[in-house]
This record gives sequence, structure tokens and C-alpha cells, in this order.
Amino acid sequence: MYKKGQYRETDKMSDLICENYAMVVVMCRFGIGLGFGDKSIGEACRHNEVDTGTFLTVVNFLIEERKSSYQEGDFAHGSISVEALISYLHKAHDYFLRFRLPLLRAKLLEAITGDCPEDVAIAIATFFDEYAEEVNKHMMYEEKTVFPYVRNLLKGKKDAKYNIAIFRKRHDQIEMKIIELKNLILKYYPGKGSNLLNSVLFDVFATEEDLATHNMIEDHLFTPAILELEKTLKQ
Repeated sequence: MYKKGQYRETDKMSDLICENYAMVVVMCRFGIGLGFGDKSIGEACRHNEVDTGTFLTVVNFLIEERKSSYQEGDFAHGSISVEALISYLHKAHDYFLRFRLPLLRAKLLEAITGDCPEDVAIAIATFFDEYAEEVNKHMMYEEKTVFPYVRNLLKGKKDAKYNIAIFRKRHDQIEMKIIELKNLILKYYPGKGSNLLNSVLFDVFATEEDLATHNMIEDHLFTPAILELEKTLKQ
């Protein structure tokens, strides 16, 4: 069985964030704002009507990268709220599609304006747009097909033509295009480097890592939780 990681609900939320700054985005995706003072993790979660167990499970999973420790049966005792996890994933989708990728595209186009030959600039922009479209298709499938299916399961409604195993089989990785984009800039960008271009590269690496951990949560937390939910409805 999975054992709780380093952080517990009695630990201070400020300690969690200061020791693991990447958890700022996780906190935001759970709907927990700043200004929590000296509240514990549990107090901050309850104040924002967030399921504490789900928050801690996601946080400790990402910090400790213990995906191999999770088994389907670990979710039988309510360590994860499926509703809270869907809300988290939905907010993450909104963050990537409406904020992170548009902002990254704007910075990228600004960085390659000037020194970069037009054909190379077009190739870089095309690679990025193709990548953004793959991410959009990936997430819209979940929004329009997977999440409604799961919400129906929570209401006790089964679907004879769909199950989470279908999602698991087609849950493709979306890293290849961004790897190609990084290589194109790192290996073949003909212009002079700049602080802005270096900043964009940093953002590209950070976006790739953020999306990879997002997929890990879907593969190793969300999918096993739904498999467990499906089992309970079959009984």
C-alpha cells in the first residue's frame, strides 16, 4: 500500500511552498490562493474547500516521484477524491491552453524576430503551433470524453461502450514535438543568442517538465482511481 510521503496535513503550507516552489502551480490548480499565513496544509485546504487527502497525495507524488509505489487497490479507502482530482486536472488544462502555451508562443515569436532568417523563424513557429495543437487535442479528448464518463460513474451511471482502459491505451505522450522544437533552437538557430531567447528556452524546458508530470498524475493517480471506481460499480 502507498504510504504518505514527507508532507502531512499538520505541516505548514508555507513550508511546503518554500521548500518546493514548483508546488505553487499545484496549489493554484487546486484553487488554493496565496495569503494563507501560518495555516497548516489541512487548514488551508479546508479553508478553500479542497480535499486534503487528494492534495497531499498529488503533492507527495510529485515531490517524491513514487509512481511505482501506487497500485490500483490503494484507492479503495478513499485516499483520493475523484471529484477533486478532476477539478485539479481541468484547471491544469485551462492553465496550459489559455495561459502557458499562448504566452510561450508570444515570447518565442518575439525572441526569433530580427536575427533569425525568415525560413527558420517560420519552421520554429510551425513546430510550436503543431505541438500546441497536439496538446489541445490531447486535453480536449479528456474534457469532452473522459471527464463526462467519470462524472457519470460518480452518479452510478455505467457506459457499456466505454471504460477507462480505452483512455489508458490511447493516452499518448505529447513530448516529441517539443523535443524537436528544443533541438531546432539549440542546434540550428543561426542568430545570436539573447536573454529573451534563453528565457524562452528555459520556459520550453519548464513546460515540457510540467506537462510530463501532468501526464504522470493522469497515468498513475487518475487512471487507477477510476479503475477502482469501475470495480465498485460492478459489484
